[in-house]
Amino acid sequence: MIALTSRTLYTPTERLDDPVVIVEDGSIVRLGSRTDVNLPSNVEIIDFGNDVIAPGFVDVHIHGSAGYDVMQSSGDARVGFEQFLARHGVTTYYPTTVAAPLDFTQCALERLADMIEGDAEKNSIRSGRAQPLGIHLEGPFLSHARRGVHAAEDLMSPTVELFDKLWQASRGNIRLMTIAPELEGALAVIAEATKRGVCVSIGHSDASLSSAREGVAAGARHATHTFNAMRRLDHRDPGILGEVLTNQSTTADVIADGIHVDPTMVELLLKAKGHENVALITDAISATGMPDGHYRLGAIAVELKDGKCLSNGRLAGSVLTMDRAVRNVMEFTGANLQQSLRAATLNPAKIAGAQRKGALAIGADADFVVLTNTGEVRTTVIKGVVVQ
Repeated sequence: MIALTSRTLYTPTERLDDPVVIVEDGSIVRLGSRTDVNLPSNVEIIDFGNDVIAPGFVDVHIHGSAGYDVMQSSGDARVGFEQFLARHGVTTYYPTTVAAPLDFTQCALERLADMIEGDAEKNSIRSGRAQPLGIHLEGPFLSHARRGVHAAEDLMSPTVELFDKLWQASRGNIRLMTIAPELEGALAVIAEATKRGVCVSIGHSDASLSSAREGVAAGARHATHTFNAMRRLDHRDPGILGEVLTNQSTTADVIADGIHVDPTMVELLLKAKGHENVALITDAISATGMPDGHYRLGAIAVELKDGKCLSNGRLAGSVLTMDRAVRNVMEFTGANLQQSLRAATLNPAKIAGAQRKGALAIGADADFVVLTNTGEVRTTVIKGVVVQ
């Protein structure tokens, strides 16, 4: 049993001053101010001084980092990747696929399912690693017109039968799926995926406003990397962004690296949707945390140069980290640390349906990030184990 203390804690919706959090067997068992919580005699106290305790970051859209790509099979590289995430405050992540030949995608989904289901939880925690909780299927149901770097030959028309093949390959571990709602057959797939508990996200889409609304009516409730790989907003043709920005029953995520989206547009998104409806993602690839050079995004060759990941002149993911994204939102929009933290913790956890993640409360997993007042990561705690 341990007790964590600091000057400030964000749940993230509430602020506690002089907090104490008691952790036992990887879960939070007591939470309150130091004056209100009686510490057991056998508790080990870890004091983080003037720093801020917050929920661990949740990244629902990430392709890799530290030289590792989630669609490859190297277990050794995965260890370094998950340790890298933990150093940047991420305690939970959703490995994200890219469009690829069907057999390659199925094999990748099977490997990811093995990783999620067979993860030796205690061993992973002891080694200071972020934990995978589900899969984000990005592709193959994407628009040719807005496919970005996803290979055209690997895009497929959505059918319930094909979705079921991917679902079976993942053994039901798909938690999010990006789809272009205007594609023929998309509405039936959206409805079926929603029925199976998948958060369906509209993206990589050239949808009109009416097509986007039909997708939401069928069950879609989120938007993938808003503004990127979407029909542009026009005053006479609002398109998919007209629905994303105005429908308060939907959530949206954004790559706040200052490269994919201008800082002013990040501010616009937060003003339109509210801080409770926006999630930060990294869309990070294997080049993240690495020097300039050549890397992979699935089967796609990518060059990292001067902070940009490019493939044939197109942006191909990012080298953003979640802690940097939190600080960027503060810089871009004037949001305070608590508001920015919500977009990296509670909001993505809710989107993915991760009930014990993203918020600090009794019964939640003891996943924390310890930060300075300006958002610099000091320490990460995963299931109550401190990662140095």
